[in-house]
Amino acid sequence: MLSVFSAAWIVPVSSPPLAKGWIAVEAGHIVGLGPGTSPEGRRLATRADEVVDLGRVAIMPAVVNAHTHLELSWMRGRVQPAPTMPEWVRTLMRLRRSSGDAPSAIAPALDELRAAGTAVVGDVSNTLASVGPLCASGLDAVVFHELLGFNVTDAAAVASQARTRVASTNPRPGISVGLAAHAPYSTSPALFKAVHREAEAAHLPLGVHLGESPEEVEFLRSGSGPWRELLGDLGSWDPGWTAPNCGPAEYLDRLGFLTPGVVVVHGTQLTEGEFALLARRRAVLVTCPRSNEWTGVGVPPWAAIHASRVTVAIGTDSLASAPDLSVFAELAATRRTVPDMPPGWMLRAATLGGAVALGCDDRYGSLEAGKRAAMIAVELGSDHDKVERVLVSGIAPDRITWVEAASPAQAC
Repeated sequence: MLSVFSAAWIVPVSSPPLAKGWIAVEAGHIVGLGPGTSPEGRRLATRADEVVDLGRVAIMPAVVNAHTHLELSWMRGRVQPAPTMPEWVRTLMRLRRSSGDAPSAIAPALDELRAAGTAVVGDVSNTLASVGPLCASGLDAVVFHELLGFNVTDAAAVASQARTRVASTNPRPGISVGLAAHAPYSTSPALFKAVHREAEAAHLPLGVHLGESPEEVEFLRSGSGPWRELLGDLGSWDPGWTAPNCGPAEYLDRLGFLTPGVVVVHGTQLTEGEFALLARRRAVLVTCPRSNEWTGVGVPPWAAIHASRVTVAIGTDSLASAPDLSVFAELAATRRTVPDMPPGWMLRAATLGGAVALGCDDRYGSLEAGKRAAMIAVELGSDHDKVERVLVSGIAPDRITWVEAASPAQAC
């Protein structure tokens, strides 16, 4: 069945927006798009099973939420903003010990993601509790099984066992499960190396939290500070560890962890040189601006990120550090912070950048012939001539509609 949709704007992301454009879909995939005056559009419309004018909306690719922690969804509203990340983490840890996890909150979170125009999600999970709900949902995903341990006796065994757990999940097509090492202040050098080794051997997605807080930089420079204190309080300190006296990105690069495709989350405290290092290693940076403010780590250094040419994606992080799971809300928060940032660049980060991060840019992230027709229509206001600026300035879920072809029976 061939469907042709027209709208005030088609926003392919991979190419400039098309005013009064059209897009054609057949068998769930895009078969063509262009301006309303193109001969191809008229030709396809004459043989289409349905032709639908959606009016004053922008048709764009569904967004990609490249970093969440769905298993923390039950914490919504229970972990208040904190002045520093170590303080926020201590509160979160106390809550986890007192109440445990609540897998029942994951399915509603997935519904919220869908309502916010999300097609693909990158989820970090210690328990793998999100795999089942994701398989039952309409979203595609990469689930990163996260490991941590600063004083691990047998890092190779820990990583090997995690790879076995990942293999046992047997997810549906569209869902993949990989590995992640938590962060430099919570993961031993041996465990970083073992996680990387297992991921490479099995060709698994790989991720890490990196350069998130000033306290992380302090810890790596001097071996002291709040993260050192927390490790001691938990009985997890390794007295044989020596501070590398370098930045977070250089530290992981020395360990051989920064290889092509590695998903690096946050980067709030990285320097322009470290972002350039990520770009050279072909890692992908995922920013979570509202979570960064919530946890007291500051604002991402957008000018340095943009100048480095590192591939950038956007995530919301968990409902323990953000009020909702809307990537559009992240874009609006970023625009308020850096109003001069090119809106097209920001929109690309929310779509194609996320698809690159999660290894699905052959199917998602832009409107191109051959890709899946995972499209949303965004209701535009009076300022719709500046469509990219509108799209990054705050889009509530009630302005989002999924663009879907009618079934053959509906079209008759």
